[in-house]
Amino acid sequence: MMARVRTVCGALLLMWAGLSLPVAVSAEDGACGVERDARQGTLDELTWRQLNTIYEQVGEEAYGEASDDLSRMLERAGRDRYLRAILNQALGQVEWARGNYESALGHYQQAVELDILPDETHFALMYQIAQLYYLQDHLDESLASLELWFCAVPPVRVTSAAYVLQAAMQARREDHAAALEAIDQAIAMDDDPQEDWYLLKLAAHYELEQYPQAGATLQTLIERWPDRKRYWLQLAQVYDRLRQEQRALAVLALAHRRAMLDEQADLVYLASLYSRAELPFRAAQVMEQGIRAAIVAGTGAHWAMAADAWYAAAELDRALTAYGEAGRAADAGDIDLRRAYILVDLERWSAALEALDQALRKGGLDDRRTGEAYLLRGMAQFSLDNLDSAAADWERAGRFDSARDAARQWLNHLREERRRQAS
Repeated sequence: MMARVRTVCGALLLMWAGLSLPVAVSAEDGACGVERDARQGTLDELTWRQLNTIYEQVGEEAYGEASDDLSRMLERAGRDRYLRAILNQALGQVEWARGNYESALGHYQQAVELDILPDETHFALMYQIAQLYYLQDHLDESLASLELWFCAVPPVRVTSAAYVLQAAMQARREDHAAALEAIDQAIAMDDDPQEDWYLLKLAAHYELEQYPQAGATLQTLIERWPDRKRYWLQLAQVYDRLRQEQRALAVLALAHRRAMLDEQADLVYLASLYSRAELPFRAAQVMEQGIRAAIVAGTGAHWAMAADAWYAAAELDRALTAYGEAGRAADAGDIDLRRAYILVDLERWSAALEALDQALRKGGLDDRRTGEAYLLRGMAQFSLDNLDSAAADWERAGRFDSARDAARQWLNHLREERRRQAS
C-alpha cells in the first residue's frame, strides 16, 4: 500500500506542475547558492482521493469549488510541511488559472519557502514564480527567480521558451544588450522560432541603433512571413536610413509589384524613392495611379507631386494635366503659375494667359513670383497681339525687383514694335 501511495503522489505532483516548464530539474547540494535536503514526502490514501476530486474540478474549470476545497484542506494540514507545500502549489495553480496572479504568486512562494518539495517540483515553481512576477511588472524579482532556475537546470535541458522569457524581462528593464543575447540564444536553439521572437530581436536592434542587424532580421522576417507588409516597409526604411537608397527602392518596388502597398503613405514613400533615384517617370506613374485608384487623396499637393515628376520626365502634356488637377484643388496661385511656365515654353499663348489669370486672381504668390507672373502674362498678351495689355502687365512687372530689368527690356521691345508697325 505504501509503495502505491508514493507512486500516486509522485504523479499528482507532476499533475499540479502542469503550467511549469516541461523539463526536469536537478540541483546538487549547494548549487546556485541553494542548499537543499528535501526528501520525498508521502500522502495518505484519503488525502490523495481528495486531491484527485479537486483535480477533476479543475478539469471541469470549477475553479471556485477547487479553491474552496483546497483552502479547507490547507487549514486542516497542521504541521505537515509536505502537505502544506502540495496544497499551496495546487492553490497557486488554481489561482493562476483564474487570473489571480498575486494570489497565485503568494501560494507558490509559500510552497517554495517550505523547502520540502522534490528538486524537480521546487525549481519548476521558481520558474512559475518568475513568470508571475513578470506578469505583475516586478521585473527585478522576476529576473532573480529566473536566474536561479537557469542555474539549477542542466543546460542541455533548458528550452528556448526560458530564454524568450529572459529576453522579455531584460527588454522591459531596458537592458537591450542582455535582451538581444537571450533572444539570439532562443532563436539559435529552436527549430522553428516564433515570429514574436524575431520582433523582440528587432526591437533590441532598433534600441541599440544596430541598423544593419535590424535589416538582416527584417530580411529573415520577410523570408518566413512574406505577406506582412510592415516588414517590407521597415526594411526599406532601414536601408534608407543607412543611405542605401537603391536597396530601399528595390525592396519597396517589389512590395508594390506584389500588390502590398495599399495605403497613401506607402505609395507616396515609393514615389519619393523613385524621384530620389532620378526615375521621375516611375514616380509620376505611382502617384497618378494611386490618386486615380483613390488610394492617394487627390489633394493639390499630391497632384503637384505627380505633375512635378511628369515635368522632370519631360512628359509635358501629362504634367499639364496633373498641374491642372492640382490647380483646381489649390487655393493659392503657385500651381497655376507652374502650369503657365510650361505653356509659355510650348508657346500655347491662350492657355498660358488663362493659367496666369488664375494664378494672379488666386494670389498667395511672393513678390518674386508675382513679378514673374505679370512678366509672363505680358509675353502672352504680346504674342496674341494684345499690345496695350502687354504694356500694362510689363508696367506692373516693373514694380518688382526680380522682374524690373526684364520688364524694361520687353517695354523697349514693345516700343520698337510699335514704331515698326507705324512706319
